[in-house]
Amino acid sequence: MTERRYAFAWDLVGDIDTRENLGPRVHVGMYRLMQLCFRDILEKHYGTAQADALFRDAGKLAGEQYYARFLAGETNFNAFVAKLQELWHEQGIGIVRIEEANLALGKLVLTIGEDLDCSGLPETDYEFCAFDEGFLAGILGSYMKRECRVKEIDCWCTGARTCRFAAEIC
Repeated sequence: MTERRYAFAWDLVGDIDTRENLGPRVHVGMYRLMQLCFRDILEKHYGTAQADALFRDAGKLAGEQYYARFLAGETNFNAFVAKLQELWHEQGIGIVRIEEANLALGKLVLTIGEDLDCSGLPETDYEFCAFDEGFLAGILGSYMKRECRVKEIDCWCTGARTCRFAAEIC
């Protein structure tokens, strides 16, 4: 295997506080510019299905790392959800709501309002949030200490005006 330059580590994120005038702020449009250009290039090189799979994989890694950094140690599900809701609101990721939760069966349905990835995008005939599927799978799977599959079942881009995800703990 060749040497990797960018294997994820939090120190690669850097010291954001050195941006003394701008700090952690970034315009959502600039985040989407980066994301949509990555998607475009990946799709050109590998096709839509593979680009989505790569975004899901990246999202899963991000979710696992996010959980370890911000949510690890929380054992009570309601407290875990409350912390996730607080963090995502504070960080501008989205507004999380749990619609259904049956932990005994390992099934959840949750929504993300004002989703960072897609709220305000034009309406299409397909869901957009492959990264979010992976991100949620990484977070929920880390919390449950089991694999998790997440599928977007409603999306802003398909006219739902909120993103809805079905999660299954394997």
